[in-house]
Amino acid sequence: MEKLCSGCLKKEFINNNNNNFLSKNNMRQKKQCLKKLDVVDWLSNIQTPFNFRRDDDNDNIVEVQFKNDRKEFFHNKEKIILSKGDFVTVESKSGGYDVGRVTITGELVKLQIRNKNIPLNSLTKKIYRKSTDKEIEIWNSLKKKEDIRLIQSRKIAKNLNISMKICDIEYQGDGKKATFYYTSENRIDFRKLIKKLALTFRIRIEMRQIGYRQEAAKIGGIGSCGRELCCSTWLKSFKSVNTNSARYQQLSIKIEKLTGQCNKLKCCLNYELETYLLSIKDFPEINNSKIYTEKGVAQCMKIDVFKKTMWYSYIKNPNTWFRIEVKKIKDILKNRNNQIAPSLEKLSTINAIHKTELTYSI
Repeated sequence: MEKLCSGCLKKEFINNNNNNFLSKNNMRQKKQCLKKLDVVDWLSNIQTPFNFRRDDDNDNIVEVQFKNDRKEFFHNKEKIILSKGDFVTVESKSGGYDVGRVTITGELVKLQIRNKNIPLNSLTKKIYRKSTDKEIEIWNSLKKKEDIRLIQSRKIAKNLNISMKICDIEYQGDGKKATFYYTSENRIDFRKLIKKLALTFRIRIEMRQIGYRQEAAKIGGIGSCGRELCCSTWLKSFKSVNTNSARYQQLSIKIEKLTGQCNKLKCCLNYELETYLLSIKDFPEINNSKIYTEKGVAQCMKIDVFKKTMWYSYIKNPNTWFRIEVKKIKDILKNRNNQIAPSLEKLSTINAIHKTELTYSI
């Protein structure tokens, strides 16, 4: 069972006493806990073994999530009792304070810091307190303004003829600063834009450029698989993807099918790539796998990694394919200089597949 935040536990306790466990308010409160890149804090209640040396400074580090996929680590020097989902007021680099939500506490934080290769010396910011009702109210009111400000800022950038796309805005918890995330193919001089935005919104402006994959992660959406985008739900790092990933998996190179909503190659092309690369090692090279049979020269058209078979066709008749086991092909290639192989009909384990080409006459 997922560990709930203190707000959900309080609401659940009240509704239990009122015999109304699944009320609308309770369900709404639980939905607020399900954010992007949510983490199950499975080590929150596990204590460090006695033979391990404890470091108070490192044991009191907490991971806090802000809007969308932005997460940072903070020192809990006051040793405040925190649970996943609690809203906390934290220190900000630009001065003032920010409001975020606790995602990880305890031993799992150390693993996250190690996985992200973050030096402990760089973690200097601290948690001030649990957020008060007034701070959360201000934070919620600022979040409601972000969509309106986004439309206004795009109009300002368009009027200034700046070739950029402002894709998201994030207000600081105290409302003294706003970060504008944008995408652009070229380097931009946005000094005029910053002045105009500062005069219009009466706040400090920070411009931060992101990639197209990061933009898709912030906006979110539904992929061609029917599920939410990986980048906006659980994927943290973006590895480079090229068309070779599709070729190794015997996929047709159709850009409209291989690209995602970010107009880049889909990240999921890398998920099974390593398994395919290991399996392909057992296959001979396609370019050097022609065999000479009784009925003529045959070439490989496709391979089936899972069934360990290869599809062959005669060069003179490429529309008829025969499936042959890899072992037989390897034996033929070893002895192809000494003897002619049997026909594909004899080597094939199943009936041939006939590919028909449609022709239209006017």
